[in-house]
Amino acid sequence: MLLLLGPGTPSGGAPRTAEAVPDRVATWNICNPCGGSELNYGRATEIAAYAPQVIGLQEACVRDVEQIRDHLEESFGLVYRVEYGPVLRNWNRCGGLPWRPGGYGQAILSAAPMTDRVSVEYPDGGSEDRGFLAVTTLVGGRSVRVFNTHLAERRQAEVRAGQVRVLAAEVARHDRAIVLGDFNAAPHASELTPMWSLATDPDPGCRPPAASADACTETTDWNSKFDYVFLRGITPRTHQVRPSPHSDHHLLHTDLNRPR
Repeated sequence: MLLLLGPGTPSGGAPRTAEAVPDRVATWNICNPCGGSELNYGRATEIAAYAPQVIGLQEACVRDVEQIRDHLEESFGLVYRVEYGPVLRNWNRCGGLPWRPGGYGQAILSAAPMTDRVSVEYPDGGSEDRGFLAVTTLVGGRSVRVFNTHLAERRQAEVRAGQVRVLAAEVARHDRAIVLGDFNAAPHASELTPMWSLATDPDPGCRPPAASADACTETTDWNSKFDYVFLRGITPRTHQVRPSPHSDHHLLHTDLNRPR
């Protein structure tokens, strides 16, 4: 009921609103289709429909995120701060000039101020440089460390294993953390074991050792769960995955239990 009575749904059109939902977090890989600024209003509409307090975007060009952020404020009254974690400079993908290509990687949008930004490139990115972005911000009125990552492509499990070890070592330093991202791996994949030892997923049917492909809510157009909201020291109240025409990944959002 909370979801149905919330800011709205994409199918009904995103309403004009001036407030993000304070205990809602989301993750979304916005690429593929990747190019074209004409897509950014639709992406903003999807985000505004749920108005998360924090959302992590992957495969994000800085120019696209700037436009999405502008649309969120100008069309829907949602004001977000932004931090970027680009790991590539890519003229073909993100535009710009050949000698000044656009930044590409992760971004975090937060309705509250963010501090202590850290952007880390993994020692081995696989076929493409990858990394994670981390900030400290408020979710549900409490300070929390938020991570956003995109791991190596799906056929590069050994590379992802090394990346997860780097990420998990940083997450373990915090009693309260939210890890958002496209992990390019199903829940039972062995390379995710370090994350499962630190955190849980809000999907109750999708936690090892019981996790199976049939039990997990799919987050991609190819019927797999690759996208996660890992919670450490925080418990979820609800979660929802909604397909989107603007990406081959679905927008996943989670509402968290507020502290007593």
